[in-house]
Amino acid sequence: MTETADRLDHLVQIMNQLRGPGGCPWDAEQTMESLQPYLIEEAYECLEAMERGDRTSQCEELGDLLLQVVFQSRIAEEESAFTLDDVIDGICRKLIRRHPHVFGDQKGLDAAAVEKQWEQIKRTEKAGDNRSIVSGIPPAAPGLQRAARLGEKAARVGLDWIDAPSVRAKVDEELLELAEAQRCGDRAAIEEEFGDLLFTMAQWARHLKLEPEVVLRRATRKFTDRVSHMEHILAESGVAWDDVQDLDILWQQAKDLSSVASGG
Repeated sequence: MTETADRLDHLVQIMNQLRGPGGCPWDAEQTMESLQPYLIEEAYECLEAMERGDRTSQCEELGDLLLQVVFQSRIAEEESAFTLDDVIDGICRKLIRRHPHVFGDQKGLDAAAVEKQWEQIKRTEKAGDNRSIVSGIPPAAPGLQRAARLGEKAARVGLDWIDAPSVRAKVDEELLELAEAQRCGDRAAIEEEFGDLLFTMAQWARHLKLEPEVVLRRATRKFTDRVSHMEHILAESGVAWDDVQDLDILWQQAKDLSSVASGG
């Protein structure tokens, strides 16, 4: 514990020196606003490392995220808003308060009961704020992720489908409604129905215990990997994209290469 605290203190001292007199001009001119894109970028880089199972890179990216916490806390301290100590104390109090089954006398709860208890405690804490049951999810969050979280919050008060097959039936219904909008050629209706379909797909993923954003990112990465293999095959054979006779055959070759590369 002491060694960890010493390491964190060392990081704080480094940041203080970077922001202080004779420090780094770039670090000294940063503001809360200028750091926003870096926070998002570092979070996604950490997520990418986690998805690849690259623990070395994940360790590095977590360090970059930790730097953002220390950096923002230093700026906030300069503004007399809060300090790093306030950040740490706040999360410690919250964790203890929201885990009475660990730090209190409510023992023997399973994971589902713990999640329900967490939401109840959270609603009690925010009771004076007149917050909606679906509040607390950043509007800037990725669309599928936000859709799943909204559904998750609504489900805690019973606003949800019974099970995965029920959501699947709703997906089929949304597909029919989208097809009807296409038949009518109503562009606004097509857009609305497609949005409803995506939202319902996110709920289906949730009922299947999947993270829709993560699943889509993996599918996207698989697609880009296969396109890269296709480009590699074309480069080795000296053939341009416009000269490919059968893209399906090329795609299958790339798929086979991807399978070998992944050990599948």
